[in-house]
Formats: sequence, C-alpha cells, structure tokens
Amino acid sequence: MARNIEIKARARAFDDLRERAAALSDDAPLIFRQQDFFYDVPRGRLKLRQFDDGTPAELIFYQRDDRDGPKASYYTRSPVTNPDAMHALLATALTTRGIVSKERHVYLAGRTRIHLDRVDGLGDFVELEVVLAPDDDEDAGEAEAHAVFSKLGVSQADLVAVAYVDLLNDSLGGRAA
Repeated sequence: MARNIEIKARARAFDDLRERAAALSDDAPLIFRQQDFFYDVPRGRLKLRQFDDGTPAELIFYQRDDRDGPKASYYTRSPVTNPDAMHALLATALTTRGIVSKERHVYLAGRTRIHLDRVDGLGDFVELEVVLAPDDDEDAGEAEAHAVFSKLGVSQADLVAVAYVDLLNDSLGGRAA
C-alpha cells in the first residue's frame, strides 16, 4: 500500500492561506470540485471519488487513525471507468455512509500536497498530505507536516482528527447525505 502523512485543520482565513500556500508552491494551484461517496466497510474507509471536470473517477481505500496532528495513512487507489455503475453496485452491497462535496485547491510544495478545501455544509479546511516513498521515515514526514502548517500559520487549536464524512454525520446527528 502507498502511504502518506496527513494532517487537517479548520481554515480560519481561507484567502490568507491561499496566499501562503501559493508562496510555498512553484506552480499555480489545481482547482476542481469533487464528490466522495463513502461506504461502510469492516475496517478503514472506502470512497468513490468523482470529479466535476471530467477527471476519471477513482475508488480509494485507506486506513488511518482518527487523532489530531499528523498521522500515517495507508491507501490504495483504482481508476473507475463507470462511476455511476460502481456507485450503484457499492450502494447495493454496502451501506452508503455519506457524501462529501467540496471545492479543492491543490498546491504542490515538494512532496507535500496542500489542499485548501471548501466543504459543502462544513466550511473551510486545510489538509496536508506528505507523500512518502517506500523507504521514507514516517517521523520525518510528520516533522515536515508540522513545518508546513507552521509556515501556513495554522494553529494547533484548529486541528481536526476525523474525516469530513464523520464531521458531516456528526453535524446531522447521524448519516450524511
């Protein structure tokens, strides 16, 4: 399985974060809308990701702890050629846990992907993914995540431990729609 180090926080000043992220990145951001359909599985998380811009959909399985701060995430991705049929199959076989819709701004800073997310029904967030090679040390990735959050001016008080689907479900008192 591939792995990265992830950290997420509420974004209190989205426009300021965009300026800081742009200063850390060599390229203009990628901006797109996406929907993640989450399904109940015995372990980890399974989601079908669809993009509004025609980017091919993908099925993503990942495992990570729900805790504040940087944490390792182990994941597998597979392209999906017929996302509607895949969703129908998964929704029939599994319970749909929730749907997360968001606008995502992606800045690349070395091996770190900076995601500035505007999540429908939740608000603004910043999420980092420090991509690790097979022989990379997770502690070094965690240190890098802390360093990038520091450069972005993200407060420890704004850290978020769980996935967007969990936040949506909590805000709706059960299942996200």
